Amino acid sequence: MEPLLDPVGDRVMKDIVPPPHKTISDELLYPNRSTFIKVNNILQNLASTIPNWELLKNHMYREGRVSKEHCQKILKDTLALIKKEPNLLSLHDPVTVVGDIHGQYYDFVKMLDVGGSPAKTKYLFLGDYVDRGSFSCEVVLLLYSLKLNFPQTIYMLRGNHECRQMTQFFNFRGECLYKYDQETYDLFMETFDALPISCLVNDKFLALHGGISPELKTINDLKNLQRFQEPPRVGLFCDILWSDPVEDEKGQCPQRFQQNDVRGCSYFFGQQATNQFLHKNKLLSILRAHEAQFDGYKMHKWNGPSEFPVVITIFSAPNYCDVYNNKGAIIKFEQNTLNIQQFNYTAHPYILPNFMDIFTWSVPFVAEKVVEMLLNVLKQGSDLPDEDEELKDPKQLIENETAPKVKKADLLRNKVRAMSKMMKMFKTLREENESVVQLKGICPDGKVPKGLLLEGSKAIQNELVDRSKLFSNAKKLDSHNEGMPFKSSGPSGTTQSVPMMNGED
Repeated sequence: MEPLLDPVGDRVMKDIVPPPHKTISDELLYPNRSTFIKVNNILQNLASTIPNWELLKNHMYREGRVSKEHCQKILKDTLALIKKEPNLLSLHDPVTVVGDIHGQYYDFVKMLDVGGSPAKTKYLFLGDYVDRGSFSCEVVLLLYSLKLNFPQTIYMLRGNHECRQMTQFFNFRGECLYKYDQETYDLFMETFDALPISCLVNDKFLALHGGISPELKTINDLKNLQRFQEPPRVGLFCDILWSDPVEDEKGQCPQRFQQNDVRGCSYFFGQQATNQFLHKNKLLSILRAHEAQFDGYKMHKWNGPSEFPVVITIFSAPNYCDVYNNKGAIIKFEQNTLNIQQFNYTAHPYILPNFMDIFTWSVPFVAEKVVEMLLNVLKQGSDLPDEDEELKDPKQLIENETAPKVKKADLLRNKVRAMSKMMKMFKTLREENESVVQLKGICPDGKVPKGLLLEGSKAIQNELVDRSKLFSNAKKLDSHNEGMPFKSSGPSGTTQSVPMMNGED
């Protein structure tokens, strides 16, 4: 595809190749549309559902767009394919197991290089393909294109983010509306409803997105589950998407299953519950994703350091949310052996948060100038103190307005001081706009810590460096975003998704 034109040669960053200026054409995406065969005396198009996945991968890697028509065709064709698959898949090695991807398309492409060409490698994806990253549509479209090309070697499970509730609370729905529309978003959700929920690997490993449940007695319970729906807030379907192993290194848990106050739903499971389940079902270990890991994986060796881990967590989104500084990893099963392969993150094109446009991004710049003009107007004719002088009492402005004996000059002086503080905040916001946005993205409530803007640029940089330097700090800061949102009544009877805080019912 031809890149965007630069007719007057005024492109600032000439070393960066412009993205394609058109969507990929029908002839290129479906090069074999004219191939027909007869089945039961009925003429059928053999290759009409098979897109050119390599061309599509490279096109999206260059920030090229896929038309709504092609996007919906890929979704519909994949839906027809995956809804025929059982709840519980069964695979044998060689197979490569992949954890969370979370819209990190460029890391996903890197992972395919590390794991092996999809044309020659069997893949099992454990879910969480969308949200958090800015390229979720691209991740899903490439995954589905691979599935259409290699239906017997590409398999996908559902994660806790493949649902309406999570994608509305996070950014996937916004991404769909920005790149496509509500109709396309609804079709994405329909495909998510059809994804299988579990897989047996080598008849010894049970692969799930989250973990086990008190309602999961045997693997037959998974076969009988009604998966074609929005996951509920409680029950077996919820638990296999949301549950977590306990943090204790020995897997000690006060009960077989303990309420998961971090997620706001489901349970923690430990050594006792896991061993009982594995023994009853003659399994060796549980493969799961769902949690960011510093090394990209974690071996839960609850039965002792020399024993095989009863739970293995795999996470395939390196430098998660652009701040975790973690590695990504995949599991490769070959000839009854298990190997872990790690990989680092890949730089991706910069996208403004929530797909913000340039006008919204420029608001701090404009606001600073407006405040500066107002400040200069108020200063005229007044003998005023230095701009950085602080008000002794925040309530002073209100009290001054009602005090009958205070001079107008004092009122003006206090107003100017308040205006100076506002101007300082806008100046900091302008100078550190990108850093502020990054900091807001990893704060639990999406807001910059109180008073930080008044402390200036250095304070913001220190805060950002400290919080992204260590994986544990970033994970702790982001913990409130890891819980299941709950719905509450908003203004005028609307419904809002709110993150569930620890301990809330």
